[in-house]
Amino acid sequence: MTPADLLVFLAERGGCEFAVTACVRQGRGKKAHLHEIGVYRLIARGEAIQATGPSGQTRRLTRETFLDVFGGYEFREVRATGVLTDLGPLFG
Repeated sequence: MTPADLLVFLAERGGCEFAVTACVRQGRGKKAHLHEIGVYRLIARGEAIQATGPSGQTRRLTRETFLDVFGGYEFREVRATGVLTDLGPLFG
């Protein structure tokens, strides 16, 4: 999943936390492979994305900043953690 696709996915499920594995593509051609960077926990909260990295450090990012920071990554293994931070989607 690309970073832009992930933003759309998160925006549609605002307030729910998802764990995703961030990867970078290394090599070229047939020798190219994905190298795992780590698992990030992401939540869309309004126009911001709350990102908690593998180190446990949490940052609030604008969508533009998210694309700048994670633009070179690919994401896989998107799974819900069961954490809800905003009840608005349940009642809206």
